[in-house]
Amino acid sequence: MMRRVSTAAAAAALMLAAGHASPAKALDTVIGGMASACSKDAKAGNGTIEAINNCTDALVAETMTSRDRAATMVNRGTLYLTRSEWLLAIKDFDNALLLQPHMGEAFVNRGAALIGMQRYAEGEQQIDQGLTLNPELPERAYYNRAIARWRQDDVRGAYFDFQKALELKPGWAEPTQQLAYFTVTRR
Repeated sequence: MMRRVSTAAAAAALMLAAGHASPAKALDTVIGGMASACSKDAKAGNGTIEAINNCTDALVAETMTSRDRAATMVNRGTLYLTRSEWLLAIKDFDNALLLQPHMGEAFVNRGAALIGMQRYAEGEQQIDQGLTLNPELPERAYYNRAIARWRQDDVRGAYFDFQKALELKPGWAEPTQQLAYFTVTRR
């Protein structure tokens, strides 16, 4: 049986988790130029206007494959996520999915944006769909789904997802911190 240690601790954990969904992954591109700069900025979490403009310029000016265009959209979307610009992020993830309907990162990141908008059930559903498509960093998906589950009072589901995130990326601070708010007892 899992339970929260205390209401105050749970509230503190939720405040830490709320709005701090983690992008699944910034995707690599196989081309140079502005799309490459966009990818580097997304991986670094550099959500500046200049970084977003690099991505936009790449999408407008560079010739790229459908996969690279979708990856660049996901990268720009992750930059919007770092700025809490949820609707712009979702638009990029939706457009990426129009080009590459089986891109797990787009679903997982779309879920993160929905969590940021406090649409937890929808976010969880998107992450579930992304997980079926084997995203490159599944630990991010489990972490975000844990946040969504916790906010929906699915404490047990949240606990196991935080555990899974930590199992997939040992030593990761965020799930370790969240797990500290749980006490596990056996009945």
